Amino acid sequence: MWLDCDDPELNAQHDAQTWRPTDLEQFAAHVRGDNGRHAMLIDCSANDMVASRYSYWLASGLHVVTPNKLASSGPLSRWQAIRAASQHGGRFRYEATVCAGLPVVQTLRDLLDTGDQLLSVEGMFSGTLAWLCCHYDGKRPFSALVREAHALGYTEPDPRDDLSGMDVARKLVILAREAAWPLSLHDVGIESLVPSELAEVPLDEFMARLPELDAPMAARLAEAKAHQGVLRHVASLDRNGRTQVGLQALPSSHPFAHTRLTDNIVQFRTQRYHDNPLLVQGPGAGPEVTAAGIFTDLLRIAEALEVRA
Repeated sequence: MWLDCDDPELNAQHDAQTWRPTDLEQFAAHVRGDNGRHAMLIDCSANDMVASRYSYWLASGLHVVTPNKLASSGPLSRWQAIRAASQHGGRFRYEATVCAGLPVVQTLRDLLDTGDQLLSVEGMFSGTLAWLCCHYDGKRPFSALVREAHALGYTEPDPRDDLSGMDVARKLVILAREAAWPLSLHDVGIESLVPSELAEVPLDEFMARLPELDAPMAARLAEAKAHQGVLRHVASLDRNGRTQVGLQALPSSHPFAHTRLTDNIVQFRTQRYHDNPLLVQGPGAGPEVTAAGIFTDLLRIAEALEVRA
């Protein structure tokens, strides 16, 4: 890490920095300062060790903004400690943990804060899997599309991180906890698109054996087409706490059948929006929209802290 107080003369030079071993508590103390001013940490690390410090930073008065899903979907005790600390210390915002810049968490929060009751959540939470499903029509092998998505940078460096469904499951857990349902990852039924024999092999071997995904996916697509439907990767949570993440064959009339490119779409069914569910849809991946979600959280905290005469 590098603290701007290390050397005033070096601070004036753009090509010189004084580095020291990372100490998260020392770093947080430096950001917080000792003059009583408001201070904020924005964590874009996707690192579990960093996420484990949130409750302590919030309790000390630091505000935290993050797209890091590991805090809000990790151990339930950690999430409870973060919530408790944010009630009496710094403010915690994490809109970009679900669907990047789309206003999904805030929309759910607004519904609940105005007295509505969440009945179910259903959605396509992965831009990568949305792209794959939208492009997979049987004319090209599924493995070819995965390679193309990997080359375009749509997938994680290891495509199994997307194909396993674990990232989607984390987003579902975050929304469930926002609605005060104490779910954890082990409560989510996840259908992985990665065969068990490929789950732990080295990345190079997995990429070489990608065609092993083709036959199972072709069978799923044929089944969907036989019922005049489309294949989509969907996550769902019902009012009884039942969860599911995986491929579904949906009728062509379903709202999820008409998504484009890397679109995410989330459907909230509540007491207020019972017969006609509330939909939030738009690009759910990419640095620009993710940065917008983070910046929105920063502005909301700044607005909440503003002192008015």
